[in-house]
Amino acid sequence: MRLLLVEDDVMVASGIKLGLCNAGYTVDWVGSAERALHALESDSFDLAIVDIGLPSMDGLELTRQLRTGGLEMPVLILTARDALHDRVQGLDLGADDYMVKPFELPELLARLRALLRRSQAATSAVLGFGPLEMDTAHRRVTLAGQPMELGPREWTVLEYLLLQVPKPAAKDKLLQALTGWDKEITPNAIEVYVSRLRGKLEPAGVCLRAIRGFGYRLELADHPGHATSS
Repeated sequence: MRLLLVEDDVMVASGIKLGLCNAGYTVDWVGSAERALHALESDSFDLAIVDIGLPSMDGLELTRQLRTGGLEMPVLILTARDALHDRVQGLDLGADDYMVKPFELPELLARLRALLRRSQAATSAVLGFGPLEMDTAHRRVTLAGQPMELGPREWTVLEYLLLQVPKPAAKDKLLQALTGWDKEITPNAIEVYVSRLRGKLEPAGVCLRAIRGFGYRLELADHPGHATSS
């Protein structure tokens, strides 16, 4: 999952970004609302974390512009303002949730998981498909009841695929989920991670089918349309 962090305090932003990256997210950080709008013109994100107290245009106005522009991704507002009016105004302008600084990282991560599940129409922290089960809250994956070891990027690809089931996941969306501005990944890298996942999933009957010209879809081995093309 690729997140956009909009925070002008370098120390706060660095701490949040480190915690999110350690939790398996790809995070792009900008220090102003104007830079956030520019980023959103050229890139796609799964969620935005927006500080209210930004220079020039504040986070409330940024949220309003995102919604009036038709952007539907979840927005979580961060604020040092504990006034009820500010919280209500943020939600009324289109924010999906808010947190008051200072906050603990585990709570931020839990709120992000809830917003991402909601946006992907998932209702549980546990994503399942046949013998495959991913617990996003505890960062565990089991296959046929056995623990499955995944690298951070393998986790990102598999999580995105599970969130899309039964639909296929577009290759360009998978690439965006993996790509941060400081970590350039080539389109061919997706095929590497897909190949690694295939080797781990197929012995248990979970297949990764390539949809020519589009992307990939998870299928069970006895699925009527199953194919093993790469």
